Amino acid sequence: MEDTKIITMPVIALRGLTMLPEMTVSFDISRKKSIAAVEKAMVSDQRVCLVAQKDPEIQDPSLEQLYHIGTVSYIKQLVKMPGGIVRVMAEGQERAELLDLDSTEPALIGEVLLTSEQEADVDGAAAEAMSRILKEKLESYGRQHPKFSKEILPGLMICEDLETLMLQMASELPWDYRIRQSYLEETTLAGQYEVLLTNLIHEIEVSQIHRELQEKVKENIDKNQKDYILREQLKVIREELGEDLLSDADEYEKQLASLKADKEVKEKLQKEIDRLKGMPGGGQESNVIRTYIETLLELPWNKTSKDNNDIKHAKQILEEDHYGLEQVKERVLEYLAVRVLAKKGNSPIICLVGPPGTGKTSIARSVARALNKKYVRISLGGVHDEAEIRGHRKTYVGAMPGRLVDGLRQAGVSNPLMLLDEIDKVSSDYKGDTSSALLEVLDGEQNVKFRDHYVELPIDLSNVLFIATANTTQTIPGPLLDRMEVIEVNSYTENEKFHIASNYLVEKQKDRNGLKKDQLVISDSALKKIIHNYTREAGVRNLERRIGEICRKSAREYLEHKKAHIRVTESNLEKYLGKEKITFEDANEEDQVGIVRGLAWTSVGGDTLQIEVNVMPGKGELKLTGQMGDVMKESAMTALTYVRSICPQYDVPDDYFAKHDIHIHIPEGAVPKDGPSAGITMATAMFSAVVNRKVLAKVAMTGEITLRGRVLPIGGLKEKILAAKMAHMETVLVPEKNRADIAELSREITKGLTILYMKSMEDVLAAALA
Repeated sequence: MEDTKIITMPVIALRGLTMLPEMTVSFDISRKKSIAAVEKAMVSDQRVCLVAQKDPEIQDPSLEQLYHIGTVSYIKQLVKMPGGIVRVMAEGQERAELLDLDSTEPALIGEVLLTSEQEADVDGAAAEAMSRILKEKLESYGRQHPKFSKEILPGLMICEDLETLMLQMASELPWDYRIRQSYLEETTLAGQYEVLLTNLIHEIEVSQIHRELQEKVKENIDKNQKDYILREQLKVIREELGEDLLSDADEYEKQLASLKADKEVKEKLQKEIDRLKGMPGGGQESNVIRTYIETLLELPWNKTSKDNNDIKHAKQILEEDHYGLEQVKERVLEYLAVRVLAKKGNSPIICLVGPPGTGKTSIARSVARALNKKYVRISLGGVHDEAEIRGHRKTYVGAMPGRLVDGLRQAGVSNPLMLLDEIDKVSSDYKGDTSSALLEVLDGEQNVKFRDHYVELPIDLSNVLFIATANTTQTIPGPLLDRMEVIEVNSYTENEKFHIASNYLVEKQKDRNGLKKDQLVISDSALKKIIHNYTREAGVRNLERRIGEICRKSAREYLEHKKAHIRVTESNLEKYLGKEKITFEDANEEDQVGIVRGLAWTSVGGDTLQIEVNVMPGKGELKLTGQMGDVMKESAMTALTYVRSICPQYDVPDDYFAKHDIHIHIPEGAVPKDGPSAGITMATAMFSAVVNRKVLAKVAMTGEITLRGRVLPIGGLKEKILAAKMAHMETVLVPEKNRADIAELSREITKGLTILYMKSMEDVLAAALA
């Protein structure tokens, strides 16, 4: 049993502090009752009961407002401080219970029950285990608190007795006063051990979490500080070098403020600039974003140039730059007229189709000059990757916008004239169908919101005037061709070539070769001979080369022989260009059996074909020579079937074709020939050879034939009529259904020719046979 003893002694209420036995503490007191209690103690045995207040804020606590367990302590020292404060140093002696409190006196006087500790309620082995566990936890705590580890921990680690260890722990560790109070109120060793261990483990965990949070915060602060210091250093370096202090992001924001664009575009740009700001400077991703922002800022979103809407001015420029091409000029002027009246109409997509060298590209350049538009040329020849049109996705390294967006960027305005050159030569492969990608570009209903994979924002192409060029419509896919308005740029006549040469090409080549206007004169007759005997083409490219050749030789002659004036005429042309390169096969002098002059279209213009037929005894075979294509061979067989069907009317024996071979030959065997327009020519030649009737020498013909002798229409009439004229033919037979095409030809082409229209082979034979 414990010994009990009740005594009356002064009581001091402590705020935020719990006194333990064997603990020495200094504390300040300022309340009158506390000072009176100290003074009362000092005049007797210097002992006082120290009890903690439950609520430190209460000024004059009652018995219920104090903890009932406190410590009887011995006052070792008193120091009076300024402001009526007394500093007390006291040493705890033994645990006590406050039974009653008298607060009527100047000092608090209490009845105190002194209790000596119970006997240990744990045996030796348990005490040893408890001691080890506490020391382990103290070491963990010490690792997190270096000061505790250095100053206090060594003294605790040498304690052998569990009770002593726990009392020292309770006194030395920086506990909250309520934890010490819990320890003080426990009357058993096991209870005190539990209080200390629970709170020690809690403190270790809190310290660990606190340290981890602190390290994270420190890491972030260190990184931000490092970045800040580096930026400040960079700023100082730039100032020293005299460079612009604005960062890239600031510069982009300045450009964004002055950008003419829709809200959607500006929001996207601002978002990307904000992303750039939050990124480290030299990373690959920041370079990708930087390139993307620069591309978007360079695009002319709502920036347009003012078009010249003066139709007379446009007409004057087109006439200045090009001779002939009336249909093309008219179409451009019509477009301009509609644009002026409708303010903004859907720009049509014009496709200029014609042989090489006929000036398709230069027409587009003249149209741009006439309308005062920026001119951008996009060559599509050989383009086989869809990304060339639509751009690459930003995720790829080295991604770029497509050619159209790049063209807009070059132009600097959203309404340029864009020339899509060689649209018939785009191809497809495993990377996508290029012509299908062009469908959206050339469709007026869709190109208002053209999407480039790189830009990722809709781009308005409806203000762009697209002009496409092609040599033929055969290789352009149907859906793409359907979206364009085709304008034929046909072969030039010799007269047109002469005017083009004298008005444009001679001056251009003189200037290019450094010759003054009066240093070289090429006579009109010399030009005509160059056109007729040195070039054979639909356009004027070779003609320009020949004139350039004359200019180069004249420049050398001028420097070597100091000739002030050089005149090139028909008689001395051979000196500059060598022997004649081309001779035209003129019409035959006399009518012959089995020889007929046909007309053909080639990629460089029209030509005449002399078809020869011979009949000889044999086994009824049909021989074809002269490198004919499949279509031409089929025309020959069809023609033979027709001739055999009508021969009984002309007294040809029934077994004639069984006993004779027919050989059809077209001279110039090395040149491949194919096409449906030689059907009536071969039928006429075969009929002439079989019935032995002569064909008129000055007649040329073109047209396809059916098994029943109907004559079908053909194409390329302008070139074919020109070829007939060059070969000095007098009469040309064409299908009745081509009458409208002949009506469109200029008087200059048809002048001197008699053109007859054929419905059937009977009409052809009647007109062609002598």
